[in-house]
Amino acid sequence: MRKRLVAGNWKMNKTPSETKAFIQEIAPLLADADCDVAFCVPAVDIIPAVEAAKGSVIGIGAENMYFEEKGAFTGEIAANMLVDAGAKYVVLGHSERREYFGETDEGVNKKAIKAIAHGLIPIICCGESLTQREQGITLDWIRKQIRIAYFGIPAEDAVKTVIAYEPIWAIGTGKVATTGQAQEVCGAIRELMTELYSAETAESLRILYGGSVAPANAKELFAQPDIDGGLVGGASLKLDFVKVVKPE
Repeated sequence: MRKRLVAGNWKMNKTPSETKAFIQEIAPLLADADCDVAFCVPAVDIIPAVEAAKGSVIGIGAENMYFEEKGAFTGEIAANMLVDAGAKYVVLGHSERREYFGETDEGVNKKAIKAIAHGLIPIICCGESLTQREQGITLDWIRKQIRIAYFGIPAEDAVKTVIAYEPIWAIGTGKVATTGQAQEVCGAIRELMTELYSAETAESLRILYGGSVAPANAKELFAQPDIDGGLVGGASLKLDFVKVVKPE
């Protein structure tokens, strides 16, 4: 039985002091959560977030990392640095990283391999644009992203990862894929993982939906057979995140 994961992706929000105050306030409200909970935060917030989350159900993650161990890569952060800071998760290949910073599927693959080697749980993102959906190539596009992201990753490592399906047209727009659309793609991802690995591997893997997830739609989305939680943007910056983790 897969355990649900609800992970907040803070993007470029909250200072270290704001991070500490927010986590200290929300942690008691999440104490009885029946799922895994995480906040993936800006690099400067990781250490204060880890300190504030000690003793709670909240795990802390990063929003990106580089695939080299160390070296002359100004501005980048290595996997071992994240581990030393106390991070448990790392978001890889988010559409905003792809669009604004030129990240590629091949780069995501390298980062995923490095993250796994250091014991981090990569949350590997995929998703299509509105144009691609209208062209009817959504599933082909997603399959390509996943195939490349998992190239060279053996089954025993693949099960240590998380996949997040985020239709780009639904991120921060208030638009949400219908339950049927979200389930269709998440189900197709699980079918692809069966094809790439095995049914056992696919059934063990957690697949999240992201894209304007909020208290109003979380329960219905999370009830779908192939949606194991959410990667939550704006709603994870507020106390309302509790209602996403514990939808009524």
